[in-house]
Amino acid sequence: MAIHSLTRNARLDALAAAILERFAEFGCDLLDEFGELTLIVPADRLLEVAWILRDHADFRFEQLIDLCGVDYAAFGQSEWETEEASNTGFGRGVDRDLDVATDDPKRFAVVYHFLSLAHNRRLRLRVYAGGDRPMVDSVIPVWATANWFEREAFDLYGILFRGHPDLRRILTDYGFIGHPFRKDFPLSGQVEMRYDPEQRRVVYQPVSIEPRVLVPKVIRADSRYVKAEDGKESANA
Repeated sequence: MAIHSLTRNARLDALAAAILERFAEFGCDLLDEFGELTLIVPADRLLEVAWILRDHADFRFEQLIDLCGVDYAAFGQSEWETEEASNTGFGRGVDRDLDVATDDPKRFAVVYHFLSLAHNRRLRLRVYAGGDRPMVDSVIPVWATANWFEREAFDLYGILFRGHPDLRRILTDYGFIGHPFRKDFPLSGQVEMRYDPEQRRVVYQPVSIEPRVLVPKVIRADSRYVKAEDGKESANA
């Protein structure tokens, strides 16, 4: 197991040492950053690791605080290049060609946050779910509270949880198409709903909003914003 350390303290040292000793043969990685530990676990060892984290005396992570999905498509790319923006005019723009590799095995991940009441320690766990058809094992047998968390990750990211007893949408509507938190999902959505007075019911139709890019207002310290002697802004403003 590899450990990448930026910061250390006694509490993290004890937990990190226990993780390194117990999961040395599991193919895991351990990140120590910003005073927090993140255990990266192979998808095929998730349940095995989960049971140990909950029941082993060195860990006792009885409580699953949160579970969420992550889409790492175009990770590290920013739409707004603010540091290199021109200091005159409006030089900011948007990269319309989002490079999304749908088959990247590390595109989607599931992140878990645990709390040990016995040891008063916290741990983050990350497991990569794949790209084309992301799937990991459900941890409901270990932490029952994962039920609705996993449904939310399925709804918003399309991540499947093997063994979930009732995997269906929880936030979007029954006829919703797609998964809105994916990076390649259109910001304006794909369908819209309205009330049809003739049919006397709500109907769905393709989105009628024209795609657009909003450019934020940029205020710079130049002559356009220099106030005249009478207190009014310059005509060039």
